[in-house]
Amino acid sequence: MNLFITWNVNPEIFSIGGFSIRWYGLMFVFSFYFGYLIVSRMLKKEGVAENMFDKLLTWMIIATIVGARLGHVLFYQPNYYLKHPLEILLIWEGGLASHGAAIGITIALWWFARKEKIDFWLLTDRIVIAVALAGFFIRMGNLFNSEVFGRPTTLPWGFIFTSVDSIPRHPSQLYEALAYLLIFFFLFWYYHKKQCKPERGVLFGWFLMLIFGVRIIIEFLKEPQVDFEQTMIFNMGQILSIPLVIAGMYFVLRKKE
Repeated sequence: MNLFITWNVNPEIFSIGGFSIRWYGLMFVFSFYFGYLIVSRMLKKEGVAENMFDKLLTWMIIATIVGARLGHVLFYQPNYYLKHPLEILLIWEGGLASHGAAIGITIALWWFARKEKIDFWLLTDRIVIAVALAGFFIRMGNLFNSEVFGRPTTLPWGFIFTSVDSIPRHPSQLYEALAYLLIFFFLFWYYHKKQCKPERGVLFGWFLMLIFGVRIIIEFLKEPQVDFEQTMIFNMGQILSIPLVIAGMYFVLRKKE
């Protein structure tokens, strides 16, 4: 007897007039809130002025949203947005790519470190710990939205997303969320194992290798996100993840400074 899980959660927590609070938005807020608490405590312990991170937080929010949106536009639907360029601004209608967010955050960190004359790796190796936790919250937001779901399955923990169809599917959002949470704990543990002074770039390397390695594996269980992926052996998410995994391996295995 199959014990499938019927998933019919309303994406909206509540709505008043034309204003609504959605689970995805709440998860997005949680990602920044808890990330701020974790990284600010790390940097404060390491002698970085508190107002420095307050300024960095603003950069991170902008870089995440802009990078994720442009990543989706350029990697997944460039032809559509070339014809409808103003719709690039409609981020509340969906369409954010984690690879774009990763690129945006890295560029923002490099620019901020240069502007404030602070070590790039001091920031980056701490920020990625919070970003891994953010990945957990974002995928949980996808679960509440019944989006980014998996292929059909006969496994007993398959989810029936009632807003999509009546077919039991892999809860790929949950797979990724739990994997990212474990990666967060690993990175946090490694940071403290090194007495809060990890080798420069190593945490960044582990982050890239583990986060995007998991992404490559779980993508095999997901439904294609856009039409052009239907005939691809490796989808766009996997193709974009491969060079990031290789870069991560380089940072982990390179000769330590």
